[in-house]
Amino acid sequence: MSFLLRDGSEADIPAITGIYRESVLNGTSSYEITPPSEAEMAQRFSAIVAQHYPYISAVDAEGILLGYAYASAFRTRPAYRWMVEDSIYLAPEARGRGIGKALMTELIDRCTGLGFRQMIAVIGGASPASIALHLKAGFVEVGLMRGAGYKHGRWLDTMLMQRTLGDGMTTDPDPSAYPGTLFSA
Repeated sequence: MSFLLRDGSEADIPAITGIYRESVLNGTSSYEITPPSEAEMAQRFSAIVAQHYPYISAVDAEGILLGYAYASAFRTRPAYRWMVEDSIYLAPEARGRGIGKALMTELIDRCTGLGFRQMIAVIGGASPASIALHLKAGFVEVGLMRGAGYKHGRWLDTMLMQRTLGDGMTTDPDPSAYPGTLFSA
C-alpha cells in the first residue's frame, strides 16, 4: 500500500472523525466510550494546531485518509512544556502496513525539530501492537497502571512509555524559544 505523509488539515476532519470513531467503539487506544462529533474533533484539531504542535495525515494515492498522528501537551503545567504526548490512529485497513511506523518517525522528527526534549506514550489497553511500535521507535517502558480503565466489559491496563528527543536532559532548554513559550511560568 503506497501512501504519502502530509500536514493534517481541516478537510481531513470527517475522515479523522471516522477513524477515531472506529477506535473508540472497537478498540482500547482511547478510553472514551462515546465517539465525539465531527464538530468536537474539529475543535480538538484546531486547539492542537493553534499551539503549533505537529498534526500529520497519511493518505493513499487517491487522497483517502489512512491514519493520522499528532503531538500534544502531556500536561499543561509550565514545567512540562518540553514534553509531548504522541497519538496515532489508523483506519482498520491500514494497520500492519508500515503506516504507523512512518507516522511515528515523522512525528518524532518534527517534535525534535521543534525543540521538544521528551515524548511520552500513554498506551490504552497496553496494546501489544502499540507497545511494539513504540519500542521499535526507541521508547522505553516507564510504568504500567493496572486497571486504569474499564471498557468493553473488562479492566484495562495503561502502559506509559518515554523517548528522549534531541538533547533530552543533557542541556538546559531555552525558555524564550518554542516550546518554552507554550505556557506562562
